[in-house]
Amino acid sequence: MLRLFVARQVVPALPRDERYRLGDQLLRAARATTANIAEGYGRFHYLDNAKFCSNARGSCWEVLDNLITGNDESLIPADLLSRKRARGSRRETIEWIYELFETGAKKLPRQRINN
Repeated sequence: MLRLFVARQVVPALPRDERYRLGDQLLRAARATTANIAEGYGRFHYLDNAKFCSNARGSCWEVLDNLITGNDESLIPADLLSRKRARGSRRETIEWIYELFETGAKKLPRQRINN
């Protein structure tokens, strides 16, 4: 969800020279979100899984910060970030990005693995 939004909509909208600067940072952070979730899922102890999910959440906030920075510097159009919301305020954009992350996280099985 978040990773695909960044890769398919945000990065192509960046100016050419920023695709290799800000675009690279955005892609790395967005990919780290799903990579950390996958790595945590592969761990045998639920506390390890929780740590990697926490890392994934941090990467999600890194994506959000990069989106805000890109918008502040007029590199990412505001309409791209507010497309999913009626009013398109910054708070609504933050909530929408977080919902993209949470939607993916909710698909994970919620169980403890006892050793």
